[in-house]
Amino acid sequence: MKQERIFSNLIVVGLALLLGVGAASARNLPEPIRKAMVAEDLNPEAGTGRVERQVVRARHFMVTSANPLASRAGVEMIRRGGNAADAVIATQLVLNLVEPQSSGIGGGAFIVTYDAAGHRVRTYDGRETAPAAARSDRFMRDHHAIPFWDAVNSGRSVGTPGLLRVLELLHDQQGHLPWKALFQPAIRIAEQGFPVSPRLHALLEQNKALREQPAAAAYFYDAQGHAWPVGHRLRNPALAKVFRQVAQQGAKAFYSGQIARDIVHAIAHHSVPGDMTLADLSGYYAQERAPVCAPYEAYKLCGMPPPSSGPITVMQMLAILSHTPIDTFPVDSLEAVHYFSEAGKLAYADRDFYVADPDFVDVPVHAMLDPKYLALRAGLIKANRTIGVAPPGDPAHMRAVRGRDDSPEIPSTTHIVAVDAASNVVSMTSTIESAFGSKIFVRGFLLNNQLTDFSLSDVDAQGKPVANRVEALKRPRSSMSPMIILKDGKPYMAIGSPGGSAIINYVAKTIRAVLDRGLNIQQAIDLPNLGSRNRFTELEKNTSLHSLAPGLRAMGHEVREVEFPSGLQGVVFTPQGLEGGADPRREGAAMGG
Repeated sequence: MKQERIFSNLIVVGLALLLGVGAASARNLPEPIRKAMVAEDLNPEAGTGRVERQVVRARHFMVTSANPLASRAGVEMIRRGGNAADAVIATQLVLNLVEPQSSGIGGGAFIVTYDAAGHRVRTYDGRETAPAAARSDRFMRDHHAIPFWDAVNSGRSVGTPGLLRVLELLHDQQGHLPWKALFQPAIRIAEQGFPVSPRLHALLEQNKALREQPAAAAYFYDAQGHAWPVGHRLRNPALAKVFRQVAQQGAKAFYSGQIARDIVHAIAHHSVPGDMTLADLSGYYAQERAPVCAPYEAYKLCGMPPPSSGPITVMQMLAILSHTPIDTFPVDSLEAVHYFSEAGKLAYADRDFYVADPDFVDVPVHAMLDPKYLALRAGLIKANRTIGVAPPGDPAHMRAVRGRDDSPEIPSTTHIVAVDAASNVVSMTSTIESAFGSKIFVRGFLLNNQLTDFSLSDVDAQGKPVANRVEALKRPRSSMSPMIILKDGKPYMAIGSPGGSAIINYVAKTIRAVLDRGLNIQQAIDLPNLGSRNRFTELEKNTSLHSLAPGLRAMGHEVREVEFPSGLQGVVFTPQGLEGGADPRREGAAMGG
Protein backbone atom coordinates (compact mmCIF):
# COMPACT_ATOMS: atom_id res chain seq x y z
CA MET A 1 0.00 0.00 0.00
CA LYS A 2 1.02 3.58 -0.59
CA GLN A 3 1.44 4.53 3.05
CA GLU A 4 3.49 1.38 3.74
CA ARG A 5 5.88 2.31 0.95
CA ILE A 6 6.20 5.80 2.40
CA PHE A 7 6.80 4.38 5.87
CA SER A 8 9.59 2.11 4.59
CA ASN A 9 11.10 4.99 2.66
CA LEU A 10 11.14 7.09 5.82
CA ILE A 11 13.03 4.35 7.63
CA VAL A 12 15.64 4.28 4.88
CA VAL A 13 15.85 8.07 4.88
CA GLY A 14 16.19 8.11 8.64
CA LEU A 15 19.06 5.63 8.51
CA ALA A 16 20.81 7.74 5.93
CA LEU A 17 20.37 10.91 7.93
CA LEU A 18 21.40 9.27 11.18
CA LEU A 19 24.72 8.59 9.48
CA GLY A 20 25.18 12.32 9.23
CA VAL A 21 24.60 12.52 5.50
CA GLY A 22 24.46 16.12 4.35
CA ALA A 23 24.01 17.85 1.02
CA ALA A 24 27.67 17.65 0.07
CA SER A 25 28.01 13.91 0.55
CA ALA A 26 24.55 12.84 -0.60
CA ARG A 27 25.65 12.33 -4.20
CA ASN A 28 27.65 9.31 -3.00
CA LEU A 29 24.69 7.60 -1.33
CA PRO A 30 23.48 4.23 -2.60
CA GLU A 31 20.78 4.65 -5.22
CA PRO A 32 17.91 3.22 -3.08
CA ILE A 33 18.59 5.77 -0.34
CA ARG A 34 18.82 8.64 -2.81
CA LYS A 35 15.52 7.59 -4.37
CA ALA A 36 13.86 7.42 -0.95
CA MET A 37 15.10 10.89 -0.08
CA VAL A 38 13.69 12.24 -3.32
CA ALA A 39 10.38 10.46 -2.72
CA GLU A 40 9.93 12.21 0.62
CA ASP A 41 11.07 15.61 -0.71
CA LEU A 42 14.33 15.27 1.20
CA ASN A 43 16.33 15.74 -1.97
CA PRO A 44 19.71 17.00 -0.70
CA GLU A 45 20.61 18.60 -4.00
CA ALA A 46 17.30 20.43 -4.31
CA GLY A 47 17.37 22.26 -0.98
CA THR A 48 13.97 23.98 -1.07
CA GLY A 49 13.27 22.99 -4.68
CA ARG A 50 10.42 20.98 -6.21
CA VAL A 51 10.11 17.21 -6.37
CA GLU A 52 7.66 15.61 -8.77
CA ARG A 53 4.78 13.82 -7.06
CA GLN A 54 1.89 11.59 -8.02
CA VAL A 55 -1.59 11.87 -6.57
CA VAL A 56 -2.03 9.61 -3.51
CA ARG A 57 -5.13 7.41 -3.44
CA ALA A 58 -6.73 5.74 -0.43
CA ARG A 59 -10.02 4.00 0.31
CA HIS A 60 -10.74 5.07 3.87
CA PHE A 61 -8.70 7.96 5.29
CA MET A 62 -6.10 10.56 4.34
CA VAL A 63 -3.74 12.95 6.11
CA THR A 64 -1.66 15.50 4.23
CA SER A 65 0.73 18.01 5.76
CA ALA A 66 3.98 19.88 5.18
CA ASN A 67 6.24 17.13 6.52
CA PRO A 68 6.08 13.31 6.22
CA LEU A 69 6.85 12.81 9.92
CA ALA A 70 3.86 14.97 10.80
CA SER A 71 1.54 13.25 8.32
CA ARG A 72 2.61 9.90 9.76
CA ALA A 73 1.64 11.08 13.27
CA GLY A 74 -1.86 11.84 11.99
CA VAL A 75 -2.10 8.45 10.33
CA GLU A 76 -1.00 6.83 13.60
CA MET A 77 -3.90 8.46 15.44
CA ILE A 78 -6.46 7.24 12.91
CA ARG A 79 -5.04 3.71 13.01
CA ARG A 80 -5.41 3.81 16.79
CA GLY A 81 -9.12 4.55 16.47
CA GLY A 82 -8.99 8.32 16.29
CA ASN A 83 -10.81 10.58 13.89
CA ALA A 84 -9.89 13.52 11.65
CA ALA A 85 -9.80 15.98 14.56
CA ASP A 86 -7.41 13.75 16.51
CA ALA A 87 -5.22 13.33 13.42
CA VAL A 88 -4.90 17.07 12.80
CA ILE A 89 -3.98 17.80 16.41
CA ALA A 90 -1.23 15.16 16.47
CA THR A 91 0.03 16.31 13.07
CA GLN A 92 0.22 19.93 14.18
CA LEU A 93 2.17 19.10 17.32
CA VAL A 94 4.81 17.29 15.27
CA LEU A 95 4.97 20.20 12.79
CA ASN A 96 5.90 22.41 15.76
CA LEU A 97 9.10 20.35 15.91
CA VAL A 98 9.98 19.55 12.32
CA GLU A 99 8.72 22.75 10.67
CA PRO A 100 9.32 25.31 13.46
CA GLN A 101 9.69 28.18 11.02
CA SER A 102 6.01 28.02 10.12
CA SER A 103 3.74 27.16 13.04
CA GLY A 104 3.52 25.96 16.60
CA ILE A 105 2.05 26.48 20.05
CA GLY A 106 3.46 30.01 20.10
CA GLY A 107 1.07 30.94 17.26
CA GLY A 108 -2.52 30.52 16.18
CA ALA A 109 -4.82 28.79 13.71
CA PHE A 110 -8.11 28.77 11.85
CA ILE A 111 -9.97 25.44 11.57
CA VAL A 112 -12.78 24.41 9.24
CA THR A 113 -14.44 21.03 9.77
CA TYR A 114 -17.16 18.90 8.29
CA ASP A 115 -18.85 17.19 11.22
CA ALA A 116 -20.27 14.00 9.67
CA ALA A 117 -22.52 13.27 12.66
CA GLY A 118 -24.17 16.67 12.45
CA HIS A 119 -23.92 16.94 8.65
CA ARG A 120 -22.57 20.48 8.92
CA VAL A 121 -19.54 22.67 8.42
CA ARG A 122 -18.08 24.28 11.55
CA THR A 123 -15.29 26.83 11.98
CA TYR A 124 -13.02 27.62 14.91
CA ASP A 125 -11.07 30.82 15.52
CA GLY A 126 -7.73 30.41 17.29
CA ARG A 127 -6.26 33.66 15.98
CA GLU A 128 -3.88 35.54 18.26
CA THR A 129 -5.06 38.70 20.02
CA ALA A 130 -3.38 42.01 20.76
CA PRO A 131 -2.50 42.59 24.43
CA ALA A 132 -4.88 44.68 26.50
CA ALA A 133 -2.26 47.45 26.55
CA ALA A 134 -2.07 47.68 22.73
CA ARG A 135 -2.90 50.98 21.03
CA SER A 136 -3.41 51.93 17.39
CA ASP A 137 0.00 53.67 17.14
CA ARG A 138 1.85 50.55 18.30
CA PHE A 139 4.04 50.39 15.20
CA MET A 140 4.29 54.13 14.54
CA ARG A 141 6.94 56.72 15.23
CA ASP A 142 6.39 60.45 14.68
CA HIS A 143 3.01 59.66 13.11
CA HIS A 144 4.53 57.31 10.53
CA ALA A 145 4.77 53.51 10.38
CA ILE A 146 8.15 52.11 11.39
CA PRO A 147 9.99 49.80 8.94
CA PHE A 148 8.22 46.45 8.68
CA TRP A 149 11.11 44.24 9.84
CA ASP A 150 11.74 46.53 12.82
CA ALA A 151 8.18 45.73 13.85
CA VAL A 152 8.52 41.99 13.22
CA ASN A 153 11.67 41.29 15.21
CA SER A 154 10.50 42.71 18.51
CA GLY A 155 8.52 41.87 21.61
CA ARG A 156 5.80 44.25 20.43
CA SER A 157 4.90 42.00 17.50
CA VAL A 158 3.85 39.04 19.66
CA GLY A 159 0.15 38.33 19.91
CA THR A 160 -1.38 36.17 22.62
CA PRO A 161 -1.07 32.63 21.19
CA GLY A 162 -4.27 30.79 20.34
CA LEU A 163 -3.22 27.42 18.95
CA LEU A 164 -3.53 25.23 22.04
CA ARG A 165 -6.84 26.78 23.07
CA VAL A 166 -8.37 26.19 19.63
CA LEU A 167 -7.03 22.64 19.41
CA GLU A 168 -8.50 21.94 22.83
CA LEU A 169 -11.84 23.39 21.74
CA LEU A 170 -11.80 21.25 18.59
CA HIS A 171 -10.97 18.16 20.64
CA ASP A 172 -13.66 18.86 23.24
CA GLN A 173 -16.32 19.12 20.54
CA GLN A 174 -15.15 16.65 17.92
CA GLY A 175 -12.19 14.57 19.14
CA HIS A 176 -12.36 10.90 20.01
CA LEU A 177 -9.05 9.72 21.47
CA PRO A 178 -7.92 10.97 24.90
CA TRP A 179 -6.26 14.40 24.70
CA LYS A 180 -2.99 13.11 26.15
CA ALA A 181 -2.73 10.39 23.50
CA LEU A 182 -2.47 13.03 20.79
CA PHE A 183 0.82 14.31 22.21
CA GLN A 184 2.62 10.98 22.16
CA PRO A 185 4.15 11.18 18.65
CA ALA A 186 5.41 14.72 19.21
CA ILE A 187 6.86 13.87 22.63
CA ARG A 188 8.60 10.82 21.18
CA ILE A 189 10.12 12.81 18.31
CA ALA A 190 11.12 15.70 20.59
CA GLU A 191 12.99 13.33 22.91
CA GLN A 192 14.51 11.04 20.30
CA GLY A 193 15.20 13.78 17.78
CA PHE A 194 14.49 14.21 14.10
CA PRO A 195 16.75 14.79 11.09
CA VAL A 196 17.11 18.41 9.98
CA SER A 197 15.56 18.62 6.52
CA PRO A 198 17.01 20.48 3.54
CA ARG A 199 14.26 23.10 3.75
CA LEU A 200 14.79 23.78 7.45
CA HIS A 201 18.57 23.91 6.97
CA ALA A 202 18.27 26.37 4.07
CA LEU A 203 15.92 28.67 5.98
CA LEU A 204 18.18 28.63 9.05
CA GLU A 205 21.18 29.49 6.90
CA GLN A 206 19.36 32.47 5.43
CA ASN A 207 18.06 33.89 8.70
CA LYS A 208 20.25 36.44 10.46
CA ALA A 209 17.76 37.73 13.01
CA LEU A 210 17.29 34.27 14.54
CA ARG A 211 21.00 34.09 15.30
CA GLU A 212 20.70 37.34 17.29
CA GLN A 213 18.37 35.77 19.85
CA PRO A 214 20.54 33.72 22.26
CA ALA A 215 17.92 31.11 23.21
CA ALA A 216 17.01 30.47 19.58
CA ALA A 217 20.62 30.45 18.45
CA ALA A 218 21.55 27.85 21.05
CA TYR A 219 18.95 25.46 19.63
CA PHE A 220 19.10 26.08 15.88
CA TYR A 221 22.85 26.68 15.35
CA ASP A 222 26.16 25.19 16.37
CA ALA A 223 28.77 26.97 18.50
CA GLN A 224 30.17 28.73 15.43
CA GLY A 225 26.77 30.06 14.42
CA HIS A 226 26.29 27.65 11.53
CA ALA A 227 22.90 26.10 10.87
CA TRP A 228 22.75 22.44 11.79
CA PRO A 229 23.50 20.43 8.64
CA VAL A 230 20.99 18.35 6.74
CA GLY A 231 20.55 15.09 8.64
CA HIS A 232 21.67 16.42 12.03
CA ARG A 233 19.47 14.85 14.69
CA LEU A 234 17.82 17.72 16.51
CA ARG A 235 16.34 17.01 19.94
CA ASN A 236 14.06 19.30 21.92
CA PRO A 237 13.69 18.05 25.51
CA ALA A 238 12.38 21.44 26.66
CA LEU A 239 9.43 21.24 24.30
CA ALA A 240 8.87 17.58 25.22
CA LYS A 241 8.46 18.71 28.83
CA VAL A 242 5.97 21.40 27.82
CA PHE A 243 4.02 18.87 25.77
CA ARG A 244 3.92 16.47 28.74
CA GLN A 245 2.50 19.19 30.98
CA VAL A 246 -0.16 20.21 28.47
CA ALA A 247 -1.01 16.58 27.74
CA GLN A 248 -1.66 15.93 31.44
CA GLN A 249 -3.20 19.25 32.50
CA GLY A 250 -4.80 20.61 29.33
CA ALA A 251 -4.17 23.96 27.65
CA LYS A 252 -4.38 25.76 31.01
CA ALA A 253 -0.82 24.53 31.70
CA PHE A 254 0.33 26.80 28.86
CA TYR A 255 -1.83 29.82 29.66
CA SER A 256 -1.01 30.03 33.35
CA GLY A 257 1.76 28.97 35.68
CA GLN A 258 5.46 28.80 34.87
CA ILE A 259 5.13 28.45 31.10
CA ALA A 260 3.04 31.62 30.94
CA ARG A 261 5.48 33.45 33.22
CA ASP A 262 8.36 32.44 30.96
CA ILE A 263 6.52 33.74 27.89
CA VAL A 264 5.81 37.10 29.49
CA HIS A 265 9.38 37.38 30.79
CA ALA A 266 10.90 36.66 27.36
CA ILE A 267 8.73 39.28 25.68
CA ALA A 268 9.38 41.90 28.35
CA HIS A 269 13.15 41.36 28.25
CA HIS A 270 13.57 41.54 24.48
CA SER A 271 15.71 44.47 23.28
CA VAL A 272 12.43 45.95 22.02
CA PRO A 273 10.12 44.82 24.81
CA GLY A 274 6.48 43.99 24.47
CA ASP A 275 3.62 44.44 26.92
CA MET A 276 1.88 41.07 27.05
CA THR A 277 0.78 40.17 30.57
CA LEU A 278 -0.22 37.05 32.46
CA ALA A 279 -3.79 38.34 32.32
CA ASP A 280 -3.62 38.45 28.52
CA LEU A 281 -2.62 34.79 28.46
CA SER A 282 -5.06 33.51 31.08
CA GLY A 283 -7.90 35.49 29.50
CA TYR A 284 -7.41 34.20 25.96
CA TYR A 285 -10.26 32.18 24.49
CA ALA A 286 -10.82 30.40 21.18
CA GLN A 287 -14.28 30.53 19.71
CA GLU A 288 -16.52 28.78 17.25
CA ARG A 289 -17.82 31.09 14.52
CA ALA A 290 -20.46 30.59 11.85
CA PRO A 291 -18.80 29.57 8.57
CA VAL A 292 -18.99 31.72 5.48
CA CYS A 293 -20.44 29.78 2.53
CA ALA A 294 -21.38 30.61 -1.04
CA PRO A 295 -22.75 28.61 -3.98
CA TYR A 296 -20.49 27.94 -6.96
CA GLU A 297 -21.91 25.99 -9.88
CA ALA A 298 -22.89 22.56 -8.50
CA TYR A 299 -20.86 23.12 -5.32
CA LYS A 300 -21.03 24.97 -2.02
CA LEU A 301 -17.82 26.70 -0.95
CA CYS A 302 -17.34 27.02 2.82
CA GLY A 303 -14.52 28.52 4.83
CA MET A 304 -13.33 30.59 7.74
CA PRO A 305 -15.16 33.89 8.24
CA PRO A 306 -13.48 37.14 9.37
CA PRO A 307 -11.06 37.92 10.85
CA SER A 308 -9.84 35.79 7.96
CA SER A 309 -10.18 37.52 4.61
CA GLY A 310 -9.13 34.42 2.70
CA PRO A 311 -12.29 32.42 1.90
CA ILE A 312 -14.36 35.56 1.22
CA THR A 313 -11.77 36.77 -1.29
CA VAL A 314 -11.48 33.33 -2.90
CA MET A 315 -15.28 33.22 -3.25
CA GLN A 316 -15.33 36.69 -4.79
CA MET A 317 -12.66 35.71 -7.30
CA LEU A 318 -14.44 32.54 -8.39
CA ALA A 319 -17.78 34.30 -8.73
CA ILE A 320 -16.24 37.12 -10.77
CA LEU A 321 -14.48 34.63 -13.04
CA SER A 322 -17.76 32.83 -13.70
CA HIS A 323 -18.77 35.92 -15.69
CA THR A 324 -15.69 35.69 -17.94
CA PRO A 325 -14.72 33.30 -20.75
CA ILE A 326 -11.62 32.10 -18.86
CA ASP A 327 -12.41 28.39 -19.31
CA THR A 328 -12.53 28.66 -23.09
CA PHE A 329 -8.76 29.17 -23.03
CA PRO A 330 -5.99 26.76 -21.99
CA VAL A 331 -5.12 26.99 -18.29
CA ASP A 332 -1.62 28.33 -19.03
CA SER A 333 -2.67 30.75 -21.77
CA LEU A 334 -2.22 34.51 -21.87
CA GLU A 335 -5.97 35.04 -21.71
CA ALA A 336 -6.51 32.74 -18.71
CA VAL A 337 -3.72 34.41 -16.73
CA HIS A 338 -5.10 37.85 -17.61
CA TYR A 339 -8.63 37.05 -16.43
CA PHE A 340 -7.41 35.36 -13.23
CA SER A 341 -5.21 38.33 -12.36
CA GLU A 342 -7.97 40.87 -13.04
CA ALA A 343 -10.41 39.00 -10.81
CA GLY A 344 -7.76 38.97 -8.08
CA LYS A 345 -7.31 42.73 -8.32
CA LEU A 346 -11.01 43.36 -7.83
CA ALA A 347 -11.32 40.94 -4.91
CA TYR A 348 -8.16 42.08 -3.12
CA ALA A 349 -9.31 45.70 -3.47
CA ASP A 350 -12.39 44.91 -1.39
CA ARG A 351 -10.38 42.85 1.05
CA ASP A 352 -7.97 45.70 1.77
CA PHE A 353 -10.80 48.06 2.77
CA TYR A 354 -13.48 46.00 4.43
CA VAL A 355 -12.18 42.92 6.25
CA ALA A 356 -10.99 42.95 9.87
CA ASP A 357 -11.99 41.46 13.22
CA PRO A 358 -15.82 41.40 13.18
CA ASP A 359 -15.91 41.86 16.95
CA PHE A 360 -14.53 45.38 16.37
CA VAL A 361 -15.75 46.52 12.93
CA ASP A 362 -18.67 45.80 10.67
CA VAL A 363 -17.55 43.43 7.91
CA PRO A 364 -20.12 43.41 5.05
CA VAL A 365 -19.72 39.72 4.27
CA HIS A 366 -23.14 39.18 2.67
CA ALA A 367 -22.90 42.35 0.59
CA MET A 368 -19.41 41.40 -0.59
CA LEU A 369 -20.69 38.00 -1.77
CA ASP A 370 -23.94 39.24 -3.31
CA PRO A 371 -24.16 37.77 -6.85
CA LYS A 372 -25.49 41.00 -8.36
CA TYR A 373 -22.67 43.01 -6.83
CA LEU A 374 -20.03 40.56 -8.08
CA ALA A 375 -21.55 40.57 -11.57
CA LEU A 376 -21.13 44.34 -11.61
CA ARG A 377 -17.53 43.98 -10.47
CA ALA A 378 -16.87 41.44 -13.21
CA GLY A 379 -18.12 43.98 -15.74
CA LEU A 380 -15.02 46.09 -15.06
CA ILE A 381 -12.76 43.43 -16.64
CA LYS A 382 -11.70 44.07 -20.23
CA ALA A 383 -10.65 41.26 -22.57
CA ASN A 384 -7.50 42.90 -23.92
CA ARG A 385 -6.44 45.51 -21.35
CA THR A 386 -5.77 45.47 -17.62
CA ILE A 387 -7.70 47.74 -15.31
CA GLY A 388 -4.44 48.53 -13.52
CA VAL A 389 -4.92 49.03 -9.79
CA ALA A 390 -8.54 48.20 -9.11
CA PRO A 391 -10.65 50.47 -6.90
CA PRO A 392 -12.70 48.87 -4.16
CA GLY A 393 -16.40 48.50 -4.69
CA ASP A 394 -18.94 49.84 -2.24
CA PRO A 395 -21.15 46.86 -1.44
CA ALA A 396 -22.46 48.24 1.85
CA HIS A 397 -22.04 52.00 1.36
CA MET A 398 -19.12 52.38 3.72
CA ARG A 399 -16.25 53.12 1.32
CA ALA A 400 -16.26 56.81 2.24
CA VAL A 401 -15.35 56.05 5.85
CA ARG A 402 -12.85 53.19 5.37
CA GLY A 403 -9.12 53.49 4.74
CA ARG A 404 -7.04 51.03 2.75
CA ASP A 405 -4.80 48.60 4.60
CA ASP A 406 -1.83 47.62 2.44
CA SER A 407 0.26 45.95 5.14
CA PRO A 408 2.22 42.91 3.94
CA GLU A 409 1.72 39.34 5.12
CA ILE A 410 4.85 37.21 5.04
CA PRO A 411 4.64 33.63 3.71
CA SER A 412 5.50 31.32 6.62
CA THR A 413 2.50 29.27 7.64
CA THR A 414 1.34 25.66 7.27
CA HIS A 415 -1.76 23.71 6.28
CA ILE A 416 -3.14 20.28 7.24
CA VAL A 417 -6.04 18.28 5.87
CA ALA A 418 -7.37 15.10 7.47
CA VAL A 419 -10.27 12.88 6.44
CA ASP A 420 -11.37 9.80 8.37
CA ALA A 421 -13.40 6.75 7.38
CA ALA A 422 -16.63 8.33 8.63
CA SER A 423 -16.08 11.30 6.26
CA ASN A 424 -15.24 13.74 9.04
CA VAL A 425 -13.00 16.39 7.50
CA VAL A 426 -10.66 18.94 9.08
CA SER A 427 -8.91 21.66 7.10
CA MET A 428 -6.61 23.76 9.31
CA THR A 429 -4.19 26.58 8.54
CA SER A 430 -1.85 27.58 11.36
CA THR A 431 0.98 30.05 11.63
CA ILE A 432 3.50 32.01 13.64
CA GLU A 433 3.48 34.59 10.78
CA SER A 434 6.94 35.29 9.29
CA ALA A 435 9.70 32.68 9.13
CA PHE A 436 10.53 31.78 12.76
CA GLY A 437 7.99 34.37 13.95
CA SER A 438 9.29 37.03 16.30
CA LYS A 439 12.47 34.90 16.76
CA ILE A 440 11.73 34.83 20.50
CA PHE A 441 12.33 31.26 21.70
CA VAL A 442 10.76 30.05 24.96
CA ARG A 443 10.83 26.53 26.43
CA GLY A 444 11.58 24.99 23.04
CA PHE A 445 9.04 26.87 20.90
CA LEU A 446 8.95 30.14 18.97
CA LEU A 447 6.57 33.01 19.61
CA ASN A 448 4.63 34.56 16.76
CA ASN A 449 4.92 38.04 15.27
CA GLN A 450 1.24 38.02 14.36
CA LEU A 451 0.53 41.61 15.35
CA THR A 452 2.32 42.78 12.21
CA ASP A 453 -0.71 41.42 10.33
CA PHE A 454 -2.44 44.53 11.59
CA SER A 455 -2.00 47.71 9.60
CA LEU A 456 1.17 49.38 10.86
CA SER A 457 -0.62 52.74 10.50
CA ASP A 458 -3.96 53.54 12.07
CA VAL A 459 -5.08 55.71 9.13
CA ASP A 460 -4.46 55.60 5.38
CA ALA A 461 -2.87 58.30 3.20
CA GLN A 462 -6.17 60.22 3.11
CA GLY A 463 -6.50 60.14 6.90
CA LYS A 464 -9.33 57.59 6.93
CA PRO A 465 -9.28 55.04 9.76
CA VAL A 466 -8.14 51.56 8.72
CA ALA A 467 -10.49 48.76 9.74
CA ASN A 468 -7.52 46.46 10.47
CA ARG A 469 -5.73 48.91 12.78
CA VAL A 470 -4.30 47.72 16.10
CA GLU A 471 -6.72 47.73 19.04
CA ALA A 472 -6.59 46.11 22.46
CA LEU A 473 -7.65 42.41 22.41
CA LYS A 474 -8.39 42.59 18.66
CA ARG A 475 -7.50 39.75 16.28
CA PRO A 476 -5.48 40.78 13.22
CA ARG A 477 -6.85 40.19 9.74
CA SER A 478 -5.50 37.13 7.97
CA SER A 479 -5.39 35.68 4.45
CA MET A 480 -5.39 32.08 5.68
CA SER A 481 -7.95 30.19 3.62
CA PRO A 482 -8.85 26.79 5.07
CA MET A 483 -11.83 25.64 3.01
CA ILE A 484 -14.15 22.68 2.56
CA ILE A 485 -16.24 22.30 -0.59
CA LEU A 486 -19.51 20.40 -0.56
CA LYS A 487 -21.40 18.70 -3.37
CA ASP A 488 -24.95 17.49 -2.75
CA GLY A 489 -24.45 18.36 0.91
CA LYS A 490 -21.45 16.08 1.35
CA PRO A 491 -17.73 16.89 1.44
CA TYR A 492 -16.08 16.92 -1.96
CA MET A 493 -12.79 18.77 -1.44
CA ALA A 494 -10.68 20.22 1.38
CA ILE A 495 -7.89 22.67 0.62
CA GLY A 496 -5.61 25.32 2.08
CA SER A 497 -2.09 26.70 1.91
CA PRO A 498 0.55 28.85 3.55
CA GLY A 499 1.89 31.83 1.65
CA GLY A 500 1.00 35.16 3.28
CA SER A 501 -1.50 37.22 1.32
CA ALA A 502 -0.78 35.09 -1.78
CA ILE A 503 -2.62 32.20 -0.08
CA ILE A 504 -5.82 33.48 -1.66
CA ASN A 505 -4.44 33.14 -5.18
CA TYR A 506 -2.96 29.70 -4.46
CA VAL A 507 -6.24 28.33 -3.15
CA ALA A 508 -8.36 29.93 -5.88
CA LYS A 509 -6.04 28.50 -8.55
CA THR A 510 -6.31 25.01 -7.12
CA ILE A 511 -10.07 25.02 -6.59
CA ARG A 512 -10.68 26.18 -10.16
CA ALA A 513 -8.31 23.57 -11.56
CA VAL A 514 -10.21 20.77 -9.82
CA LEU A 515 -13.80 22.00 -10.18
CA ASP A 516 -13.63 23.72 -13.58
CA ARG A 517 -10.73 22.04 -15.36
CA GLY A 518 -11.16 18.46 -14.17
CA LEU A 519 -7.60 18.04 -12.88
CA ASN A 520 -6.85 15.74 -9.96
CA ILE A 521 -5.73 17.42 -6.76
CA GLN A 522 -2.01 16.85 -7.30
CA GLN A 523 -2.14 18.17 -10.87
CA ALA A 524 -4.01 21.23 -9.65
CA ILE A 525 -1.49 21.93 -6.89
CA ASP A 526 1.39 21.47 -9.33
CA LEU A 527 0.16 24.18 -11.70
CA PRO A 528 2.37 27.30 -11.69
CA ASN A 529 1.25 29.92 -9.20
CA LEU A 530 0.04 33.25 -10.53
CA GLY A 531 -2.22 36.20 -9.88
CA SER A 532 -2.41 39.75 -8.68
CA ARG A 533 -2.83 41.18 -5.22
CA ASN A 534 -3.88 44.50 -6.78
CA ARG A 535 -0.35 45.74 -7.08
CA PHE A 536 1.34 43.95 -9.98
CA THR A 537 0.78 40.69 -11.81
CA GLU A 538 2.90 37.88 -10.39
CA LEU A 539 4.10 34.79 -12.25
CA GLU A 540 5.90 31.94 -10.56
CA LYS A 541 9.56 32.11 -11.47
CA ASN A 542 11.17 29.41 -13.62
CA THR A 543 7.86 28.03 -14.90
CA SER A 544 6.05 27.84 -18.24
CA LEU A 545 4.40 31.18 -17.47
CA HIS A 546 7.65 32.98 -18.31
CA SER A 547 6.73 33.13 -21.99
CA LEU A 548 3.53 35.04 -21.20
CA ALA A 549 5.26 38.04 -19.64
CA PRO A 550 5.69 40.05 -22.89
CA GLY A 551 2.05 39.57 -23.87
CA LEU A 552 0.83 40.58 -20.42
CA ARG A 553 2.98 43.69 -20.48
CA ALA A 554 1.51 44.58 -23.87
CA MET A 555 -1.91 44.48 -22.16
CA GLY A 556 -0.69 46.95 -19.54
CA HIS A 557 0.18 44.51 -16.74
CA GLU A 558 3.16 45.32 -14.56
CA VAL A 559 4.65 41.83 -14.47
CA ARG A 560 7.00 40.39 -11.91
CA GLU A 561 8.36 36.86 -11.95
CA VAL A 562 8.80 35.81 -8.33
CA GLU A 563 9.40 32.82 -6.09
CA PHE A 564 5.94 31.63 -5.10
CA PRO A 565 6.50 29.10 -2.29
CA SER A 566 2.98 27.83 -1.74
CA GLY A 567 2.45 24.81 0.48
CA LEU A 568 -0.91 23.58 -0.71
CA GLN A 569 -2.39 20.48 0.90
CA GLY A 570 -5.63 19.03 -0.39
CA VAL A 571 -7.95 16.03 -0.47
CA VAL A 572 -10.72 15.27 -2.98
CA PHE A 573 -13.50 12.70 -2.62
CA THR A 574 -13.99 10.50 -5.70
CA PRO A 575 -16.24 7.49 -6.42
CA GLN A 576 -13.15 5.29 -6.00
CA GLY A 577 -12.11 6.82 -2.66
CA LEU A 578 -9.89 9.68 -1.57
CA GLU A 579 -7.20 11.49 -3.55
CA GLY A 580 -4.58 13.51 -1.71
CA GLY A 581 -2.04 16.02 -2.94
CA ALA A 582 0.93 17.78 -1.32
CA ASP A 583 2.76 20.78 -2.73
CA PRO A 584 6.04 19.84 -4.45
CA ARG A 585 7.44 23.23 -3.46
CA ARG A 586 7.79 21.96 0.13
CA GLU A 587 8.55 18.68 1.90
CA GLY A 588 5.00 17.58 2.53
CA ALA A 589 3.37 14.21 2.05
CA ALA A 590 -0.14 12.87 1.66
CA MET A 591 -0.65 9.47 3.34
CA GLY A 592 -3.73 7.31 3.50
CA GLY A 593 -5.17 3.88 3.98
